[in-house]
Amino acid sequence: MGNCLRSGGKPPSPPATRESGGGGGREEESLASYRGWPSAGSGGRVLDAPRLRVFTLAELRAVTRGFKPEMVLGEGGFGRVYKGWVDDRTLHPAKSSAGVVVAVKRLNAESVQGLQEWQSEVNFLGRLQHPNLVRLLGYCGDGEDRDLLLVYEFMPKGSLENHLFRRGGSFEPLSWATRLKIAAGAARGLAFLHSPETQIIYRDFKASNILLDHDFAPKLSDFGLAKSGPAAGRSHVTTRVMGSYGYAAPEYVATGHLYVKSDVYGFGVVLLELLTGLRAHDPNRPTHQANLVEWARPYIAGGRKLTGLMDQRLAGQYPPKAALRAARLAHRCLCGDPKARPSMDDVVAKLEEIDARGSRDSLPPRPRPVPAAAQRSPYR
Repeated sequence: MGNCLRSGGKPPSPPATRESGGGGGREEESLASYRGWPSAGSGGRVLDAPRLRVFTLAELRAVTRGFKPEMVLGEGGFGRVYKGWVDDRTLHPAKSSAGVVVAVKRLNAESVQGLQEWQSEVNFLGRLQHPNLVRLLGYCGDGEDRDLLLVYEFMPKGSLENHLFRRGGSFEPLSWATRLKIAAGAARGLAFLHSPETQIIYRDFKASNILLDHDFAPKLSDFGLAKSGPAAGRSHVTTRVMGSYGYAAPEYVATGHLYVKSDVYGFGVVLLELLTGLRAHDPNRPTHQANLVEWARPYIAGGRKLTGLMDQRLAGQYPPKAALRAARLAHRCLCGDPKARPSMDDVVAKLEEIDARGSRDSLPPRPRPVPAAAQRSPYR
């Protein structure tokens, strides 16, 4: 399944409270103001309307150095993401030596999917403020080529997907403490989306949508598939299933019914990826292991030893009891019955408990280096 989105109309009227371009008297907002956003321990807030800077296409050309190929950070189905620099206070284009780094996503306005993603990002991320949601700083929707652009804070560590599944280079194996930190932070972001004052179904929770800052604090990104409501145990009914294969809840795939608890299933899949270091679906694995959830069930349900499940790159350096509790939590999140899955508030509480109790659990001792003399074969 890809990011298939319903059709959209014209871009929405600019919802921002600030202007760009020349002239005085405009309201100025800065990146510095975002540092006053909710702290990591708070629950975030919802604004009545988006508060975003409206950029011109000329400004974003300057920000990204003309959208040069060497500025490309990544590329998706609906466009590219470029690296750029803006002034810390005015968000105007700046030199790399004087500005702060931002990420500029350039979407294809001719595609229905690109337009819908642009609208969703502005309408959702423009109003939501939470330490575990990526910050949308502004947008542009009036280019001569009908380009649609979005400007975000830059996340220097990239995506969780890269750190879990890419080998070599600058990607070192994530420690147990870092994995638990990422799981807890992502859970807080999802719990905020599900809160009564927000009531948003994220619908595309996966490792590639979890971005990491310089300290590996996670933030949810890409709200192109997000939907408002419904509350409690009610569901959306869609005629076209959207999301990513391996992460979508079984009831959604089978019936098109989308619940808040469908997001919880996706979280369970990512938690399983954090434990195993394996992708949710990998056709290159043996047939019985291609689907991570099905292969892992005997382990997380308690039928097999957990050591056979854990990421080998952890080299046994994790508290066994904490890992067992995390596996049991993943099992609950992956329950076939949506009603039996925990709420994300419950998931956050459980992960915080695992972290607190796990800090008291001792790590297995690291194996001692074998003396060189003892390593020699007696047959040489």
